[in-house]
Amino acid sequence: MDGPERQPGWGRWQRPRPTAREQRQDVVLMVLVLVLSAGMTLLTNSMGMFVFGSAPSLAEQFAWIPALTVPLAWRRRFPLAVLAVLGVVFIAAQVRHVGDSIMPSVALFLAIYSAGAWSRHRVRARWTRVAVIVAMFVWLGIGLVAYAVSPAELPQAAGPLDPLVATVLHQVVFNLLFFLSAYFFGELAWRSARSRAELASQAEQLRASQEQNARGAIIAERVRIARDLHDVVAHHVSVMGIQASAARRVLDRDHELAGSALRTVEETARTAISELRGLLGVLRSEPDTGEDHEASPGLAQLPDLVAATRSAGLDVRYGEYGEPRPVPDSVAMTAYRVAQEALTNVVRHSGARSAELRVRFLENSLEIEVTDDGHGGSPSSGFGLIGMRERTAVHDGEFEAGPRRDGGFLVRASLPAPRHAEAAIP
Repeated sequence: MDGPERQPGWGRWQRPRPTAREQRQDVVLMVLVLVLSAGMTLLTNSMGMFVFGSAPSLAEQFAWIPALTVPLAWRRRFPLAVLAVLGVVFIAAQVRHVGDSIMPSVALFLAIYSAGAWSRHRVRARWTRVAVIVAMFVWLGIGLVAYAVSPAELPQAAGPLDPLVATVLHQVVFNLLFFLSAYFFGELAWRSARSRAELASQAEQLRASQEQNARGAIIAERVRIARDLHDVVAHHVSVMGIQASAARRVLDRDHELAGSALRTVEETARTAISELRGLLGVLRSEPDTGEDHEASPGLAQLPDLVAATRSAGLDVRYGEYGEPRPVPDSVAMTAYRVAQEALTNVVRHSGARSAELRVRFLENSLEIEVTDDGHGGSPSSGFGLIGMRERTAVHDGEFEAGPRRDGGFLVRASLPAPRHAEAAIP
């Protein structure tokens, strides 16, 4: 089988078989041609204008009509078989000198056209049509030879050409136009159907690609939301847990210290709620609605982050290096989230007494580095390091995390932020 499933590609495309509706249309066309053939036969016999000068009985001529028209009911389903049958029947009817030649020619035209437009085997379609056309011209040649041997008297002939030459030229030119038109339009219909199938396939591929892109965008957005929620909740809840634990331990001995710890818990809770409201507000808002939500945290909030981490009992040093400059909001927020998650990991997992947050404004990048003096461990599972790595990868940045040689743990994220991008920042 030479179908598309065995030999992919549009060069081996096969036209789908006709639908039930198209087959019903073929039956209607067949009936129409049959009725017209019967009418033309009656008119031809009534006028006595026979193509061959004489004709068999009217009953025999009517018997030829279904033989020349009924096969058209299957012209799209079995186009090559219909063409072969009609080609043979057409010549046989000509041999019997059937009076009407117009409707049999129409039926043959439809058969040649259908073979070109609907055959699923292109090589067979081509050679079957060529064979039928050659047979028709052979039959035409036989007729012209017979006419040349016994030319009819044409007393009205007055043109510059010899009547015999003019007759030959007329028959050859007319039949060339007839058969080549049937061949050409059949081939054109097949190519048109293939082009429509290609367009439909491309449209389907485009729709599937759009759906896949939409699913990918939804997944990416879910991951981003998960990272934001994790960063907001994990950090603030860690600070609140440590401060609540400290307040519980000193509640009976030092009311002032316990009150300070509880105030820190309260402030941290408010900050967490504020950030969550901002995040949920962004998720709920529609584009271009004009709703104003609290800006996402960036580099300006890093000192507040350091202060909040200090309140958890960790000695944190903060330093900026290089010439500070504006960076895109997305880069600034990523830098803040990386620093927030890194400090959260220090508080929760490292057992460190001190840490340092460094912000470096380099020539073409912004670098965030967090180090501590803990035992050099970090959570081996969860969203912490994964989230920081994913955030950095969104900007095509570089991320590094691991134990330091002299003890402690290192987290470093390098985010592209070239100086020439400053002008583009709103």
